[in-house]
Amino acid sequence: MPALTEWRVPPAYQPRASDYGFDLDGALASIVGLHAIVPPDAFSAETLGTERAGNGVVIDDGLVLTIGYLITEAETVWLHRADGRVVEGHALGFDSETGFGLVQALGQLDVAPLPLGSSAATRIGDRVVVGGAGGRTRSVASQIVAKQEFAGYWEYLLDEAIFTCPAHPNWGGTALLNERGELIGIGSIQLDRERDGKAEHVNMIVPIDLLKPILEDLRKFGRVNRPARPWLGLFSTEIDNRVVVIGISTNGPAARAELKTGDVILAVDGEKVTSQSAFYRKMWTLGAAGVDVPLTVHHEGVTFDVTVTSTDRFKLLKAPKLH
Repeated sequence: MPALTEWRVPPAYQPRASDYGFDLDGALASIVGLHAIVPPDAFSAETLGTERAGNGVVIDDGLVLTIGYLITEAETVWLHRADGRVVEGHALGFDSETGFGLVQALGQLDVAPLPLGSSAATRIGDRVVVGGAGGRTRSVASQIVAKQEFAGYWEYLLDEAIFTCPAHPNWGGTALLNERGELIGIGSIQLDRERDGKAEHVNMIVPIDLLKPILEDLRKFGRVNRPARPWLGLFSTEIDNRVVVIGISTNGPAARAELKTGDVILAVDGEKVTSQSAFYRKMWTLGAAGVDVPLTVHHEGVTFDVTVTSTDRFKLLKAPKLH
């Protein structure tokens, strides 16, 4: 992910104020740069690194919404305004199901919050702006090209994610703005897709409607106040209608059960699974975190059954320090 250095979106992709019926520059001023420092012994340091940079969006007085992986286990967070001023922040909350993260500014940002719109009301073909910290030169005039299920390799599933193209090059925590200048999603990752025989980049955006039911919990408790989903600590992908393990989290349940890269997950609790989404959904129906997850696994010609005792992934994370 690009760091907080001088860069610009190519002019042809930058949004023009005259193309929108809202105050584009005013809306983009609500987006701040975010820089997080994570201790080397943090659980997520191995996969996400100890220094993370991206964007965040002011949605209330001093409250900044971002994508959670930027601030997971962060002991220091800095918020960068467009005018160069820097304010310290506190990693307030993170939701692993949606991927949202919240930061509380510890000083005055003096930035107007962006109003929340309706992601459900969006349609394929809608003109949108994927906004980054730094105004129009760091934002992309884009379009919604798909609304569909998204399964991530890290035990993550959205029933309906938003996909935009052209893609923003510094996508983490970007603000998806509709034609009224409302916030309708937060940038998560960049993916490649094939169109007319050519590969193109798209951004996957987490819809803002997923935030509304959990926002107060994140503010009060730092997480959603309900039993956590079972988590196995494995990374997977789909190959030829098979769920293949491509990585194992150190010290996670899958590692303790001696699952290995290359294992193929054939079934969960006796029910055949041929996709990541089916794998996740079946596992999550077994109960809350801590439940035993019976798997049927194939590895190098041998098929066997193994039971993995799931956990709450939050138990492995360092709690952010209070300032």
